[in-house]
Amino acid sequence: MTKKYFGTDGIRGRVGEFPITPDFMLKLGWAAGMAFRSMGACRILVGKDTRISGYMFESALEAGLSAAGADVMLLGPMPTPAIAYLTRTFHAEAGIVISASHNPHDDNGIKFFSGQGTKLPDEIELMIEELLDAPMTVVDSSKLGKVSRINDASGRYIEFCKSSVPSSTNFAGLKIVVDCAHGATYKVAPSVFKELGADVTVLSAQPNGLNINDNCGSTHMGQLQAAVLAEHADLGIAFDGDGDRVLMVDHTGAIVDGDDLLFIIARDLHERNKLQGGVVGTLMSNLGLELALADLGIPFVRANVGDRYVIAELLERNWLVGGENSGHVVCFQHTTTGDAIIAALQVLLSLRRREESLAQARQALRKCPQVLLNVRFAGGENPIDHPAVKEACERVTLAMAGRGRVLLRKSGTEPLVRVMVEGDDETQVRGHAEDLAKLVTEVCA
Repeated sequence: MTKKYFGTDGIRGRVGEFPITPDFMLKLGWAAGMAFRSMGACRILVGKDTRISGYMFESALEAGLSAAGADVMLLGPMPTPAIAYLTRTFHAEAGIVISASHNPHDDNGIKFFSGQGTKLPDEIELMIEELLDAPMTVVDSSKLGKVSRINDASGRYIEFCKSSVPSSTNFAGLKIVVDCAHGATYKVAPSVFKELGADVTVLSAQPNGLNINDNCGSTHMGQLQAAVLAEHADLGIAFDGDGDRVLMVDHTGAIVDGDDLLFIIARDLHERNKLQGGVVGTLMSNLGLELALADLGIPFVRANVGDRYVIAELLERNWLVGGENSGHVVCFQHTTTGDAIIAALQVLLSLRRREESLAQARQALRKCPQVLLNVRFAGGENPIDHPAVKEACERVTLAMAGRGRVLLRKSGTEPLVRVMVEGDDETQVRGHAEDLAKLVTEVCA
């Protein structure tokens, strides 16, 4: 069945526009509560990032869940992967995250985790959608859900992150800059790295509800690059608004993306005979990552774009490590979903073990030139299916004579068509990408 509300990463949109409205969130809370309560006693954790609309939607979800007879445990601002972890450790039936991840403050959304800390199965999402179209009822007053707050949530998650590295780990002498994007990692990330001994300079950790992802974090790396150079730091770490994406900056100011980080982690596990299989990337992963892993004898497969699909492929193959070049990195040996802090710690551990800098570590991965352009897509006919666009893609693919690839895809979280071209010659690649983006723009007009 086609889903009406759930996309690849929950439900997301502009605040005040359906379905990101208080009345819909009330009904969503009720529908989720009814779905999970039908399986027995029901406790649901609710966390959020730092955007101002989180207060409004938290209250609406709380009311709906209570009306369905589900008990609610409020976490406050916490990274998305922290909510997955705490849902497991509290043996709750589900976790709910109020966040629009890397989007600006005027967007928001809802993600769900199962009691195992994984994405919800399709059948439960479909059950919730069916209930959303049913009349809302309220359980008997004596069966209303109770609401409580977990006051030590941050401390619990900090200790969990630290437990992902050996107890002897000490990052003394390591000077890092951490950019929290004025988002959900603003309390926990600096504490994790400081408590492990690093010298930490903190950026963008003063959220006011409106500044999340605003010219900071993993989507705007300029501030971090400048700070790493100014502080003469060993490296910089940038999180997104909800803490499930991480990018880095080496001591020269160069950006180290998710492909680089995935390679560094996978190589380290491989060298210690702990990789367990291969690595899962996506259709957007650089061809250079595939080639570098092949040189080490590490299998590599591509999933559709989206951490949901990366995780599904890992589970299918019983592998441990996967991710996206955007910075979603999944380390199944430690957790059940993409976790930016956990991934960053695994990279730092690898650097310490090999006694090398981040700049040295990334040199083993030689990337092919890749150009990605975003074209705003207002709706209507899918431009990717337009005959002229299909013909142009085939023409570019033939022109690169097996030494490159073309990928056009609609974003699962924003109204964008992503045009990606990859090949040997950067000038040629950029020209092809710009021509295709121009054609898509004309088709969208």
